[in-house]
Amino acid sequence: MLNSVPPKTGSLLISEPFMMDSNFKRSVVLLSEHIDEGTVGYVLNQKSDFLLKDLVPDFEDAFYPVYVGGPVGNDTLHFIHRCNDRMNSGAEIANGIYWGGNFETLKLLINGNQIKEDEVMFFVGYSGWDAGQLDKELEQNSWLVTNSYNPDLLFGEEEENLWKDIVIGLGPKYAHIVNFPENPLWN
Repeated sequence: MLNSVPPKTGSLLISEPFMMDSNFKRSVVLLSEHIDEGTVGYVLNQKSDFLLKDLVPDFEDAFYPVYVGGPVGNDTLHFIHRCNDRMNSGAEIANGIYWGGNFETLKLLINGNQIKEDEVMFFVGYSGWDAGQLDKELEQNSWLVTNSYNPDLLFGEEEENLWKDIVIGLGPKYAHIVNFPENPLWN
């Protein structure tokens, strides 16, 4: 399954089809930071049972879904967005996708109905790798990496199909793996 795309900030990690770790089973992770000291990212296709209004009292009418960003820091809330024209804050991690920003501005915009659900994603926790850890996982073929993807897929409402859609988007060399069973013993 090995591909030769090196990870960078803004890359997507696509888990191999038989990954048994429930934190990353058939997951797509957006890397918000990839530096020598380590890597941080968010699982894009594991919706939690919570809405933003359930976690932050200042968002009484915010019915935005909250995703499980990963197994680290699950008592923290993070967000990515593509509304920098109104937020004017956050670090651009990919073309038009921003990580974090001024939370007070975000509150005002959400409470004023100026940000739609397909413009921001919230995460409880994150995925993290120490220096060299992700490189080892890539050598073990645990992940595919891509830097070519449509940002609309990430912010869509089809998170249950995201892994499949991203894999198919990698081309015919990888598209066939979407038909593999989740557990090789089921074959």
